Amino acid sequence: MTFDWDYMFSLFNLADFWMASWTVIQLSLASWGLSIIFGFILALGKQSKNPMLNLPSKFYIWLFRSVPLLVLLIFVYNMPQLIPASSAILAEPFWAGLIAMVLCESAYVAEIHRGGLLAVPKGQGEAARALGIRFTGMQWLVVIPQAIRVSLPSLANEYISIVKLTSLVSVISLTEILMVGQRLYSQNFLVLETMAAVAIYYVAIVTIFDFLLKQLENYLDVTKSTKDHILPETLIEQVKNTPAMIIEPTPESDIPALEASKLHKAYNGVEVLGAVDLTIKSGEVVSIIGPSGSGKTTLIRLLNGLEELNNGKIELNGEAFLKYVHHASTKPHIEEHQEHRTKIGMVFQSFNLFPNMTVLKNLLLAPSYHHLANKKELEMQAYQLLNKVGMLEHAWKYPHQLSGGQQQRVAIARALMMRPQIMLFDEPTSALDPEKVNEVLKVIEDLAREGITMVIVTHEMNFAFNVSDRIVFMEQGRVVCDDEPQVLRDGHNPRVNAFLKDVTLN
Repeated sequence: MTFDWDYMFSLFNLADFWMASWTVIQLSLASWGLSIIFGFILALGKQSKNPMLNLPSKFYIWLFRSVPLLVLLIFVYNMPQLIPASSAILAEPFWAGLIAMVLCESAYVAEIHRGGLLAVPKGQGEAARALGIRFTGMQWLVVIPQAIRVSLPSLANEYISIVKLTSLVSVISLTEILMVGQRLYSQNFLVLETMAAVAIYYVAIVTIFDFLLKQLENYLDVTKSTKDHILPETLIEQVKNTPAMIIEPTPESDIPALEASKLHKAYNGVEVLGAVDLTIKSGEVVSIIGPSGSGKTTLIRLLNGLEELNNGKIELNGEAFLKYVHHASTKPHIEEHQEHRTKIGMVFQSFNLFPNMTVLKNLLLAPSYHHLANKKELEMQAYQLLNKVGMLEHAWKYPHQLSGGQQQRVAIARALMMRPQIMLFDEPTSALDPEKVNEVLKVIEDLAREGITMVIVTHEMNFAFNVSDRIVFMEQGRVVCDDEPQVLRDGHNPRVNAFLKDVTLN
């Protein structure tokens, strides 16, 4: 018996096949889209430290990755036998098939999402928290877009699998491509010709959507962006001719801008910070120095709540910000007044710019989230701050298109967009090449001259001694010395002298 080519090609004009193809597209896209949403919720649940979220998520993923889709389809379709009220929905094969596929695929997609979430650097979430963005906003604005970009190749591959799995829905009598083929060859016994046409329909659907998803992947991959958007000369002139954005210093007051009392932190039972007290006056510049491992970074991360206190409290302008609460009647916990978080600006050692956003969008994200002003006002403020740090002409570039020094200047501008009352710098130049250090230090020096309250962890000794009102020397998680630069220059503290013995102070 010869292969009937004419018959096979005639099947491409058959309306039943085209209707069945449309059903497959609807079912696969709906299953994929809903699985992406539910899978992300499961992935977050599995990563949660809360057992009430973690354990059910783990159980769901384990269960529905174990149950074959064919079994799940039959079970869901026959559910009205157990719950008659469900027949209104489940008696329809399309909805029964969709529910079964979403239940099954969400478990697989959750693991894809988890891989994407783990690929997003921890610093991205910390940068969002430092800008006062709450958990939901952090996930939606910062984490999800980056995780989706990482996960998209795997998600696209999962969509292709879903398209092929729709053939199983024929078991509950949904008229999809395979069922149409089965009906035809049961009538004319031309099995090879009919199944060849079925295969071509599936290949066509997969090929088209694979191409579209690859286009989406390329669009979301900003590292492939070569566009260099040039700001209009008129805008540049407008920004430069507009009075510079003034970062108003905190009004002088007898109340400290920041007061930390008895701060304690330990990791796995090992103390890294013990009973540290620190008071920062309004308009004061305080540099924290000391050998590596002395607790400098831990201290500055405790000051804005990026690390949890094991004891102690922090106040801003006399108002409670963070406090470790330990009563006999309640479980120990951190009491945080979230509304004060935006009063503290944070500049990280590793910049932590949002890589999927332009320089301008990095600056606009937090103030837009907090509704500090309308869009036009915020954009002008962003342009002015970028001009202030020498980055105006790079406003439409992405972080990967900038040098380390440029990224750090953008990070400073991003923190200043929130008009913080105090700025924290965690070794802002340690990740930079030597020739890039000065351009960042120059920006910080300018802020110091403007009277901005600042706490700076640094290894740049000359910078610390020339800019600071006070220098705090730390060692082994304790404050060894807290004094004016001139007093330390005079050599009254033997430990500080030993630390600075190889440093020539200007």
